[in-house]
Amino acid sequence: MPQINVTIDGRSYRMACGEGEEAHLTGLAGTLDERIAEMRKSFGEIGDMRLQVMAALTIADELAELRGRLAALEADNAELRVAAEAAERGRTGDAERAASGIGRAAERIGKLAEALAGPAPRG
Repeated sequence: MPQINVTIDGRSYRMACGEGEEAHLTGLAGTLDERIAEMRKSFGEIGDMRLQVMAALTIADELAELRGRLAALEADNAELRVAAEAAERGRTGDAERAASGIGRAAERIGKLAEALAGPAPRG
């Protein structure tokens, strides 16, 4: 299992991660470090632990909001899928009815053509 060093709020931490996840973990640590730095600019020196907790809570809040939005989008997607399936069934039914109507019309036209042609001449 790979081990990497990340720096968060000026402190270095040795972290283990899955194979190939080193860059991802480094990026996550960078995001947290940036968030803490932003909060430090906004709130000043209110204590390292407090800033870290506040940064983690704001990230957790964003995650919760995104999960809610994702759930809403998944529900919308499911509704659209049901509507699309119903529309497809409707189109299939319309096509079947149209084909049947065309078949009946063709039969009538054939009968009319026979009637107009009259009996075949006898020779």
